[in-house]
Amino acid sequence: MANIKVIPDDDWAGALGEIYPTVVDPTYGRVDNIIAVHSLNPRGLAAHQGLYASAMAGTATLRKVERELIALVVSLENHCHY
Repeated sequence: MANIKVIPDDDWAGALGEIYPTVVDPTYGRVDNIIAVHSLNPRGLAAHQGLYASAMAGTATLRKVERELIALVVSLENHCHY
């Protein structure tokens, strides 16, 4: 298992502090690990979040839950364990 340095949620300030409200999980009040790995590069984090938001905004033919399921299947097929 890789150990990737991240900035803890409580220490997000500056550019990270501005991004925080858009990436924090409202149910759990924390940033998911897959997002937190970008915390050392706020511009990369913003780009990742923009790509995710665009992909999940989707089309008229697929609901968000269906797009999430497709992403899950792709991750499983690619043996992604996050």
